[in-house]
Amino acid sequence: MTISLLVADDHEVVRAGVAAMLLGSDVKVIAEATSGNQAIEQAMKLRPDVVLLDVRLPETDGLEALERILDRSPQTKVVMFTAYDNPTYIARAVALGAAGFLMKGSTKADVLSAITRAHTGLPPENESLMGRVRNTMARRRPTYDEEIPLTNREVQVLRHVALGLSNREIGRSLDISIETVKEHVQNILRKLEAGDRTEAAVWAVKKGLV
Repeated sequence: MTISLLVADDHEVVRAGVAAMLLGSDVKVIAEATSGNQAIEQAMKLRPDVVLLDVRLPETDGLEALERILDRSPQTKVVMFTAYDNPTYIARAVALGAAGFLMKGSTKADVLSAITRAHTGLPPENESLMGRVRNTMARRRPTYDEEIPLTNREVQVLRHVALGLSNREIGRSLDISIETVKEHVQNILRKLEAGDRTEAAVWAVKKGLV
């Protein structure tokens, strides 16, 4: 089984390195893109099995390109590719539907594993960066901690807030409406007596929720 791959990165040395790394494997690079807009266009034109997509791209950033690609071609799997292990990037990628998240220093085995898992529909491994953030986002309220005056759903929303997600991204991640997210956020701020989202995020970190 051959997996067709689109590589989107604005650095030629990175694109060439990925192509060279995958030679002789079951993954075939069928096209390259140097910007977010080009990645979207190539994904729509060629319908690759997987897109390896840099987070930071010119014109349209990788996370926005991720959302547009999946909106127009839901069957396409996207693995984000970056030099920055920023938890907000990873959380946003999870919320927007990325199938994997790779660091640019990853080994050949890790790159092949991420692409293959994405193509076959397997979630990222629990010990991976994306797996850990994904599990954090899904965790419910610790039943043993009476100092947390929030419901299970409010804790989930607060974790997303602390990870830097917008209301729209939170809604997409938890499959609830933006209006419902706003209501939860207001309840969280009221219960925590927090003046804004930043104060609530700091509280979440101090409590070990994130």
